[in-house]
Amino acid sequence: MRYKDHYKTLGVPRTATPEAIKAAYRRLARKYHPDVSREPLAELRFKEVGEAYKVLKDPATRAAYDLIPCPSYASQSRSEAKPQAARRPASAAPKQPKTETAPPPRHDDSFGDILGEIMGRPSAMPRHRGLNVHGSDQRAKVQIDVEEAYTGTWRNVSMPTYVTDEYGAPIVSKRTLKVSIPKGLRSGQTLRLAGQGFPGMGEGRDGDLYLDVVIRPHRRYRVEGRDIYLDIPLSHTNLALGALVNVPTPAGSVQVTIPPGSAFGRKLRLKGKGIPGEPAGDLYVVLVQTEAAGSNVAQKAYNALKSAFSFSPRQT
Repeated sequence: MRYKDHYKTLGVPRTATPEAIKAAYRRLARKYHPDVSREPLAELRFKEVGEAYKVLKDPATRAAYDLIPCPSYASQSRSEAKPQAARRPASAAPKQPKTETAPPPRHDDSFGDILGEIMGRPSAMPRHRGLNVHGSDQRAKVQIDVEEAYTGTWRNVSMPTYVTDEYGAPIVSKRTLKVSIPKGLRSGQTLRLAGQGFPGMGEGRDGDLYLDVVIRPHRRYRVEGRDIYLDIPLSHTNLALGALVNVPTPAGSVQVTIPPGSAFGRKLRLKGKGIPGEPAGDLYVVLVQTEAAGSNVAQKAYNALKSAFSFSPRQT
């Protein structure tokens, strides 16, 4: 792989400060931007400038890049060293012990491969340890209805993520996941989707996505944990004589027997008819009053009942 001298591309020395690198990038980006530049090969130069800045602006990637020997820099150093060796008298040259030199770096150890790992491109070499960063976790809220807590459902969850543009620069984007919501979830529970958070760098694992489940308020049902409460309107006659009524539940209608002599406010428990789980919740039918003795006919009927029953409920 051909070595790319990013310092030369930006026109700065290898000792340039981050501020100087940033200023050089801005100047060249304006100069070679394809929308405004009339320079030959402006688009190619713009991409090269963008790649160079992406490598050198980050201290970690710049440090890794600086570890790669620059051919021109190394040859310049050797040429500058030769005259000094020539001026030294031959008789005064000290004898140096023989040492074994390290083999030259392989081409697949170049920063292009390291950068490829950062951007998600495959590489033939092991990834650079210094660039392994775990992705951050993400959190989102998902709302479901009471009925969906009984059956399970699907939700499309949108969240921000990072992608790269055509010049390799990171930008914020949005992605949408279709998530399966299993039945039996209570309000306040959290679903964990491993590896669905922000992407990691190098060998760093991707973050996780946590979904906080909320059951929406319902016009008919009240939810407490896995238990469901439902008000059933009844008349005084239903309470006194008993009745068989159809009760709607999130899982379908059931028949409930109202015992004779029941009182308003009584709770009838339907075991296991709440939100599914281990164990399942219960459904409570709450008996509530719906009529009042407001009309003349109703008042005559209640007076007749009063005459028929002479006992006092508060005599004790």
